[in-house]
Amino acid sequence: MSSVAVAQPGARWSLLRLSPRAALLWGVALVGLAFVWASTRGAYAIAPAQLWQVLLQALGAAPSAEQAPEYLVFINIRLPRLLMGVAAGAGLGLAGALMQGLFRNPLADPGLVGVSSGAALAAAITIVLGSHWLPDLPRTLGSWTLVGMAFGGGLLVTALIYALAQADGGTRMGLMLLAGVAVNALALAGLGYLNFISTDEQLRNLQMWLLGSLGGARWSAVALVGAIVAVACGLGLALARPLNAIALGEAQAALLGVPVERTKRLAVLVTALAVGAVTAATGIIGFIGLVAPHWVRLVAGPDHRVVLPGSALLGAALVLAADGVARTIVQPAELPLGVLTAFIGVPLFLAMLRQFRSKV
Repeated sequence: MSSVAVAQPGARWSLLRLSPRAALLWGVALVGLAFVWASTRGAYAIAPAQLWQVLLQALGAAPSAEQAPEYLVFINIRLPRLLMGVAAGAGLGLAGALMQGLFRNPLADPGLVGVSSGAALAAAITIVLGSHWLPDLPRTLGSWTLVGMAFGGGLLVTALIYALAQADGGTRMGLMLLAGVAVNALALAGLGYLNFISTDEQLRNLQMWLLGSLGGARWSAVALVGAIVAVACGLGLALARPLNAIALGEAQAALLGVPVERTKRLAVLVTALAVGAVTAATGIIGFIGLVAPHWVRLVAGPDHRVVLPGSALLGAALVLAADGVARTIVQPAELPLGVLTAFIGVPLFLAMLRQFRSKV
């Protein structure tokens, strides 16, 4: 995959170009609309009028009716997963924009730094071998065992890939790409072996985690993931101007006074934190980090001061909408979120390949 300037939208999109402020306002509006729509969907449908009443009750602006089924379903079940969806989508969208800006390639994905594969392998080890290798860990971490191991595994693999990409006193993005491909393949082989030796119950638990879902969202997990993603977003948005300079080339950016190596390290760290936290809590949700930044650039241009926050907003809207569909399409069951995003994301990825085939 060669380095490609990230801002090459087709001429046919020129009529859709929005100003930076309009693009961000549309992003906020999409998140709001997706949040309201997803709030009403599921095996227990909530009418918009009932949702409004529930929200007023939750804010203390209406007489409390805490025993009403709509109130209990929304506050205890639906609201935590919706907020987790906002955090997950924002983290994945921001990480995708950072990686595409860093690699200067619109086909780059957060998975290139290995955080998703590392988290998946660590989670698989915990599920399949945890009772033999780490029997005392559940007593220490309790229900956080799987989340903690997955988060740690993602950060560890990212650190390994980053170390392998060091050459001549700097970080070589080509080496990072090749190291990421190799380590991801090794993690996939490890997952295959763990699938082979797992019991039926372990295999089912592992597959349900790998397919991704917001169904296990708890208030404590929402608070933790939301805090990590908020910190990651704050750090990531500070990289907008350096990434704009790097889009011209690393040598040109250095001449402009941009600390290129520091920018690379911080971008990789932010990506690892955001994607690691999200993947540890929800499993693997693919393609959000790939398509959200691409769509934002198509309508708002290549400026990372818009692309980074816009990707976070659009990512949140996409995850919320996908979760609403996942809870509706096979009622009363729930389609795994990772399956649905793959069904949507793969055709979009192929369309992007077709658009950029002359530059890849």
